[in-house]
Amino acid sequence: MEQQTTESRKNYFLAAFLAPLIWGFMAIPVRWIKQYPAEDILYYRILTALLVLGLFILLFRKQALRQDVSIFKLLGKREQKRIIGLTLLASFFIFGNWFTYIYAVNHISVQSAAFAYLICPLITAVAAYFLLKERLSLLKKTALLIALLSAITLASGSLVDALWSISIATLYALYLIIQRVVQGFDKLNTLALQLLICSFFVIPRLIFNQHAVPQEQMFWVSILTIAVVFTIIPLFLSMYALTRISSTTTGVLLYINPLIAFTLAVTYFQESVDIHKYIAYGFILFAIILFNAETLRRLVKR
Repeated sequence: MEQQTTESRKNYFLAAFLAPLIWGFMAIPVRWIKQYPAEDILYYRILTALLVLGLFILLFRKQALRQDVSIFKLLGKREQKRIIGLTLLASFFIFGNWFTYIYAVNHISVQSAAFAYLICPLITAVAAYFLLKERLSLLKKTALLIALLSAITLASGSLVDALWSISIATLYALYLIIQRVVQGFDKLNTLALQLLICSFFVIPRLIFNQHAVPQEQMFWVSILTIAVVFTIIPLFLSMYALTRISSTTTGVLLYINPLIAFTLAVTYFQESVDIHKYIAYGFILFAIILFNAETLRRLVKR
């Protein structure tokens, strides 16, 4: 019985590890279609992900959908309006995050996107401190100051890279804050609803932006890969892992994503790294270790 429990925990830990591992390689399919406008890539990613996820929910998760509808109906009118408002806001933030990520990867640098997801958990902590009144220890506050120094160092070498990194990270951090506030609903259903809201903006834009529908097979292979492999699957793995693995453990594992992305930027995409970026990454890695010192200590003891 104990062996089965251990094996089960290994499966959940594997899921928590695989999600950021997959996300780390996302720049590759985005670069496959670099010649297309960033907004077109985003629009078709949203619509394709919505179609695939909608079919998956209708075929395999009807019960979870009915349960979420029942939960929403039981809420008071004021709480319903609050949930609707937060969902609209979350849709705006994830839309902005995806657009800035795609644009940065294809027109700024893969490194700027990687740096964004290194500082994202730290920005999330700052946002939670001010918006949710979550407490921060002196050690974590020190780590955040070092992270700020890292961003300043990056800006001194490339202000454009720094601004894009901070924009990507801030949009996703605010999205995560809303996800933390809105509890009790299935995450896949929530994502599908957010994609549906985004589509109300996307469809009119596709009709009136005068861009022809792409005909190249490579475009649609890339979009389907981004929508399924790099959107739906890692999110599902994260949800699965969080049912048995603590959020602190998964939070530490999320750093796998930007580390892989940065490695790809230097090796696969052959991007140059100047001295400012090395110093900035050194500061941020030290800040990450310092910020997660207590969590890392607990994990090592386990």
